[in-house]
Amino acid sequence: MPTKIRLARHGRKRRPFYHIVIADSRAPRDGRNIERIGSYNPMTNPATIDLNFERALHWLQVGAQPTDTCRAILSHEGVLMKKHLLEGVKKGAFDEAAAVAKFEAWMKEKQAKIDAKKSKLSNAAEELAKAKFEAEVKVNEERKAAIAKRLADAAAEAAAQEAPAEEAPAEETATEE
Repeated sequence: MPTKIRLARHGRKRRPFYHIVIADSRAPRDGRNIERIGSYNPMTNPATIDLNFERALHWLQVGAQPTDTCRAILSHEGVLMKKHLLEGVKKGAFDEAAAVAKFEAWMKEKQAKIDAKKSKLSNAAEELAKAKFEAEVKVNEERKAAIAKRLADAAAEAAAQEAPAEEAPAEETATEE
């Protein structure tokens, strides 16, 4: 039976969520599958991947062919690298301890890149929030200044209307004398 490692779509409209499954290549996309080995959520940044590493490696070793997207996911998670190193051990290119050391070094480098991206995204979000806050403070200060000016103008206008009314009787008394 030709098996494929592929994605089965779940989730609602415009909010996809995928299960990574092992299925017969003749079965429909969301139809019957042999085994579910993980999940993939592309809506988060970076995308969330939950994968059963050992089962994915097992299925690759027994001949399951991943689709293009699944191949990218398996490569990102290191399953293809591990398979490649194990093939090198079988052929006698190096021993298993060297393969494990190479894989661990590769995974540390990969994890450092992922952590750098996450910190960059969180820093960008913090800077954006700070910029929005400063813009809001500026708008509030402008509003306060405009309100204070209106109140001062209204007070000056009220004082100007009261002052001529008080001065007028004083002028009338001065002209009568």
